[in-house]
Amino acid sequence: MDFKEYIRNIPDFPQPGIQFKDITTLLKDGAAYREAIDQFRDLYKDKDIELVAGPEARGFVVGAPLAYALGAGFIPIRKSGKLPYECIEAEYSLEYGKDKLAMHVDAIKPGQKVLIADDLLATGGTIATTIELIRKLGGEIVGAAFLIELEFLNGREKLDGIEVFSLMKY
Repeated sequence: MDFKEYIRNIPDFPQPGIQFKDITTLLKDGAAYREAIDQFRDLYKDKDIELVAGPEARGFVVGAPLAYALGAGFIPIRKSGKLPYECIEAEYSLEYGKDKLAMHVDAIKPGQKVLIADDLLATGGTIATTIELIRKLGGEIVGAAFLIELEFLNGREKLDGIEVFSLMKY
């Protein structure tokens, strides 16, 4: 399946010069969405993955169904202040400032195998921060799976040797 047929390109969003890759057109097509999750499942089904971690918010729409398909648990990675229990946090840089991601302190037991799943790998900042959180709790990162990778932004270079798989590359 050519998944790029299901991605809508929106010029100049959220600012001039950006070519936004809209995944909502893939998500609304049941067959395409299922096929994307199935391809991830088939790639990782023999890796003994115990948990899938997904950064908010679009990481939830990739990570949660993938966790279900793998028979694994799901860990939501949220912005600081959004999770109800005791958390660990890690800071990351944005274009105009900094932000923090958080994860519950009991989300991962040391040695558990974790797959990271998200919609898009761009500059790698969010995923590098997700990696930091998982490692703080002793998780073993099996890989990182993305619907889309913007190769020209070199985000893979920030992922500290983590195996990356992307369904689509631009």
